[in-house]
Amino acid sequence: QVQLVESGGGLVQAGGSLRLSCAASGVTFSKYVMAWFRQAPGQDREFVAAISTLGYTTYYADSMKGRFTISRDNAKNTVSLQMNNLKPEDTAHYYCAADLTISSLRSMGTASWGQGTQVTVSS
Repeated sequence: QVQLVESGGGLVQAGGSLRLSCAASGVTFSKYVMAWFRQAPGQDREFVAAISTLGYTTYYADSMKGRFTISRDNAKNTVSLQMNNLKPEDTAHYYCAADLTISSLRSMGTASWGQGTQVTVSS
C-alpha cells in the first residue's frame, strides 16, 4: 500500500499560482502511475492530471490544460502539480493518488489516496 502525503495548498487570489507536492512511501515509487484529483464541496471527485511511471507521458483534464503541469521526481519519490492562472472554480480539496495503471487510476477503483490539501482561490 502506498502512503501519500500532500502539501502546498493554501489561499491565493485569482490569477495566482500554487505548487502542490505529494510525497510517497512504502512502495517502489517508479512502478506507480501518479495523479491528482480534486473535490469541491457537494461535487464528485474529478480527475485533474496524471503522469506515467517514468514521467514521459502526462494526462490532463481539458479545463486544466495549459494552466496546470504535473511532474515527478522518482529519486525523491515525489509528484508535483504546478497550478498557474488559478480561477475561483479551481477551489477544491486536492488529492494525490497512485495506482499501477492509468486506467485503474482514472476509474478510482483501486487507487491509494492521500489525505488531501485545500486550495482556495479568491476572486
